[in-house]
Amino acid sequence: MKKLTVLGPGCKKCETLYANTKQAADEMGIQYELEKVKDINKMMSFGMIMTPALAVDGKVRINGKAASVEEVKAVLG
Repeated sequence: MKKLTVLGPGCKKCETLYANTKQAADEMGIQYELEKVKDINKMMSFGMIMTPALAVDGKVRINGKAASVEEVKAVLG
């Protein structure tokens, strides 16, 4: 099971990344746990540079943009 974490304060881009991540994981049929992290201290513990960001199993893989469903699939694949 993959641990997917969307890091961001809750802005429109963060919500888009969350929705695109959920859609990508669902379409791929993978087992996952999806979490939103809005706490700045928790976000910084991931070593992210810009929000929104997507961490997969604790490692930041997308940084500073609301990635498309296809971009998220490429990271998850």
